[in-house]
Amino acid sequence: MQDVIVIGGGMVGAATALGLAKQGLNVALLEKRALPTFSSEQPYDLRISAISKASVQLLDELGAWQAIQTMRVCPYDGLETWEIDGFNTVFSAQDLGLNELGYMVENNVIQLGLWQCLKDYPNCQQAVGFEQLSAKNEQGIWTITIDDQQQFSAPLIVAADGANSQVRGWAGIGLTSWQYRQHCLLAVVKTELPQQSVTWQQFHHSGPRAFLPLLDYQGCVVWYDSPQRIKELQNLSSEKLTTEILTHFPQRLGQIEVENCGAFPLTRQHAQSYFKNGIVLVGDSAHTINPLAGQGVNLGFKDVKALLNVLEKAQQKGENLASDEVLKRYQNKRKPDNLLMQSGMDFFYKTFKTDLLPLKIVRNLGLFTADKITPLKNRALKYAIGL
Repeated sequence: MQDVIVIGGGMVGAATALGLAKQGLNVALLEKRALPTFSSEQPYDLRISAISKASVQLLDELGAWQAIQTMRVCPYDGLETWEIDGFNTVFSAQDLGLNELGYMVENNVIQLGLWQCLKDYPNCQQAVGFEQLSAKNEQGIWTITIDDQQQFSAPLIVAADGANSQVRGWAGIGLTSWQYRQHCLLAVVKTELPQQSVTWQQFHHSGPRAFLPLLDYQGCVVWYDSPQRIKELQNLSSEKLTTEILTHFPQRLGQIEVENCGAFPLTRQHAQSYFKNGIVLVGDSAHTINPLAGQGVNLGFKDVKALLNVLEKAQQKGENLASDEVLKRYQNKRKPDNLLMQSGMDFFYKTFKTDLLPLKIVRNLGLFTADKITPLKNRALKYAIGL
């Protein structure tokens, strides 16, 4: 019998399990997929996240950041966004007295760093690499069966199994969701220019085009466009895709060579409740967001921090961790903030999708003005990096 079962051992799920184990709870962490492997010689994985200062602080508190750093991370100290050249908004770590705004890190590397730390906690049982999960709830206790064999039981389940969460379905929690009329192409590229320290994004009515700096002479190109256009790009040879990127991206990108690419659709969804029937949602199980500002996993780590804080205080008071009263405190901390960030990204998406000249003038003046109002700009930057 466990205190908590965490289902989903990706970045957010592993962080949750590690935090709960550090609090002394008996935890089970269940992950369907085999864990990734890492070698410094292997190419960059396409799944790369811009990890904020707040997320780094959480990973450091959990004891995982050092392990992550020994693998592969790329700091960045600037962020720039614009539509028309000359109307740029520039954010700098120096404006806040920081050395960096965050780090570009492969999702696999973060996941592995967390799992390495879990080896030090015998109170966290783990099951990895299986086909099926089934569940039943009797008298407030959940029993999870893996492949009709191994079983785990606990009064509380943390759903960290992603946007298509099976566990959310067990709880009977509904979704509010819709598809954006855009897909996203990611391409890891070799660059002619040496390692850059600024991540940038230019808006187009068809969707933004961005660059994420990586170590050495490498980077990740991000291209948002219609599903049809992204499918066309994805089907091109590496040489032809390189030509398309050089034709449609700003000159500051420099010469590049595509090494690997992939694509995914953009969706927004938000759980109607973050808890029900002894199940609590974190990360993509609770919310997905337009990746425009790179906030997806950072919002997930904010969920983790809030849930750990709520459960730790409930433990100290001797409260039932699976009670609606306790879990509602977590929802109250996170749901409004996640909704605010989703709405903000929707505003940018809709505003920059229109190519009408009057609106184009207004939004570029807005970007230009925002860049000149230092206190406002710094406040927005602090919020974005979680400080």
